[in-house]
Amino acid sequence: MEFSYRMSALRFACVTAVLLFAVVSHAQPYPTKPVRLVITYPPGGNTDLVGRALAQKMSESIGQQVVVDNRGGAGGVLGSMITAQAAPDGYTIMLGTSAGMVINPLLSSKLSYDPVKDFAPVSMVVIVPQLLVVNPQLPAKNVRELIALAKAKPGYLNAGSSGVGTPNHFGTELLKWLAGVNIVHVPYKGGGPAITDLIGGQIQMAFSSVPAVLPHIKAGRLVALGVGSAKRSPALPNIPTIAEAGVPGYEYTTWYGIFAPVRLPRPLVMRLNAEIVKAMELPDIKERFTALGGDPEPGTPEALQAYMANESAKWAKIIKAANIRLE
Repeated sequence: MEFSYRMSALRFACVTAVLLFAVVSHAQPYPTKPVRLVITYPPGGNTDLVGRALAQKMSESIGQQVVVDNRGGAGGVLGSMITAQAAPDGYTIMLGTSAGMVINPLLSSKLSYDPVKDFAPVSMVVIVPQLLVVNPQLPAKNVRELIALAKAKPGYLNAGSSGVGTPNHFGTELLKWLAGVNIVHVPYKGGGPAITDLIGGQIQMAFSSVPAVLPHIKAGRLVALGVGSAKRSPALPNIPTIAEAGVPGYEYTTWYGIFAPVRLPRPLVMRLNAEIVKAMELPDIKERFTALGGDPEPGTPEALQAYMANESAKWAKIIKAANIRLE
């Protein structure tokens, strides 16, 4: 089940980007007007923060404004539709997410876009590990003890999420599947209410992004047992990965990548790719994303496409095993 994005993400990125950038530089100038970056969620969340940081750096580099266009609605469907239907001329790109490009298509056959047929992958931007956090009163103080408790008392543990089919719901289902335990999923209408009830003791555990729970961890209101990524988070270097803490093969992250309409010419794809790779190598943007708990991971279009395919295969198994359905 495991897939190392780094194995293919950066191997040929620099050489390919430089060569194709040279080709484009002798062709028609690009860009000659502002570029629209569609963000498929409203302002203020992690998706918006990532997109705006990248847009700022790309604007400084390409000599044209990269204008953020927040198109929240229907779990990212609206923004995805707008991008898929845009002219493939390099002037509309999208910050896609793991939910919008992998999970939602697996959960619904009625989406108005296809993540493979309607989009050209440009580059991964950042991979964000998720944290397994518990109420401090829970007797389990590490992942192994949590699994032992779940096995000793099937159905005793309640895991909150921001809703059925959301990424943190999938984090719980992956844990249940790999560890062979019975944990009750409790969906909420958003991550905030779930964390509030976790602190209050109404539920015992949850998965969450680092920024949402880090202040509570520092204040002692929550305890972090493990991080879902393949390697430890720079934001919490003392917290083990869930895989090393007792559940081999566990890997659960969310991610953000840049996509364009599917017929965008290859030279323009690689021009955009080169700009994203350059922006993500800047020390200040690395620091900003690390503070969010993320790992900057720019790479080739092919690496992003392969990563999506692997994620889709993995989560399809979880959806079937857990019988997850959207109402």
